[in-house]
Amino acid sequence: MAIQLFVPTFRVEECLSEIKECLEKGWTGMGFKTVDFENKWKEYTRHPNAHYLNSATAGLHLAVKILKEQLGWEDNDEIVTTPLTFVSTNHAILYENLKPVFSDIDEYLCLDPKDVESKITEKTKAIMFVGMGGNIGRYYDIANLCKKYNLKLILDAAHMSGSRYNGDIVGKEADVVVYSFQAVKNLPTGDSGMICFKDKTYDDLARKYAWLGINKDTYSRTDSKGNYKWEYNIDYLGYKYNGNSIMAAIGLVGLKYLDHDNAYRRQIATWYNDNFKEYADKIKTIPIPDNCESSQHLYIIEVNNRDELLEKLNENEIYPGVHYKNNIEYSLYDYAKGTCPNTDRISHRILSLPIHMRLTKATVDHVTETVIRFAK
Repeated sequence: MAIQLFVPTFRVEECLSEIKECLEKGWTGMGFKTVDFENKWKEYTRHPNAHYLNSATAGLHLAVKILKEQLGWEDNDEIVTTPLTFVSTNHAILYENLKPVFSDIDEYLCLDPKDVESKITEKTKAIMFVGMGGNIGRYYDIANLCKKYNLKLILDAAHMSGSRYNGDIVGKEADVVVYSFQAVKNLPTGDSGMICFKDKTYDDLARKYAWLGINKDTYSRTDSKGNYKWEYNIDYLGYKYNGNSIMAAIGLVGLKYLDHDNAYRRQIATWYNDNFKEYADKIKTIPIPDNCESSQHLYIIEVNNRDELLEKLNENEIYPGVHYKNNIEYSLYDYAKGTCPNTDRISHRILSLPIHMRLTKATVDHVTETVIRFAK
């Protein structure tokens, strides 16, 4: 039987019950479920604000846009960012005519603070930190750099739903945190995300920008009796970035099980680590800092023969992935070629092994045995 990289788990009957309420009420768009999910997310994370969106990509764009607009950043100002990420991270910077300045990664596959500091210039306005696979890396060192140089901190937490440090959800230091609830994330919906600004004024702006710049959404213009007030104003040139109640209904169910599911993912990672322990000469596992309770969205190994190993695993009906191609190798970002040598090296050596709730110990053992057989 084929072993896939990701297989999302939905509590189907509970999800259908939540969705049924939307259908019975006749309200499937932005509304009571999205509001409920925002409130539940704030309770869970302790972030002061949370706005539900149709994707994390939309959230990253709004994060950059609002900070640029409110703080007077100019075109071609710089944001220091990672080249090892999904392209949404860095596209969001370009959307607003800012320049991604790439910093190299460390052994955690996250930003290396020393290299970050070397890339800071008078044009630098923010640092974009990505928690790869739920790993916090040296996030707190990056936060301290932001304080030292008076920079804004944007946390791309697409992989970090439920990640904790010393028992606390990560991200309180950031000016804005963006989460993903895309179809294969730890808290999966069809696709959606959450943007959590520290500043309430920015949260208010995000709500307007996410609803085409309209100053009052349809839900807030409808009273408990169903009376609808049609009059509104358009304050900004906004976007159609709002989340909907069907996706939020699925998210509300998933949130109840997030910590449970993350704990099982960490157990899978422990099985992998134990199996690879005696093979460190040809299979390197990615470390996680002490006191970090990772969401373990990914389980990544570093090998000498990545592409060959991929083919051999596929021949054995094991389907891993690669997270990610070095963004600097894309023509859009090749102006930074040669600036991140560790990323250049490691991006051709890393492989993401299957990790999801349907894996058993026996399945993990089979995957690791196959990796060990074909790794050089």
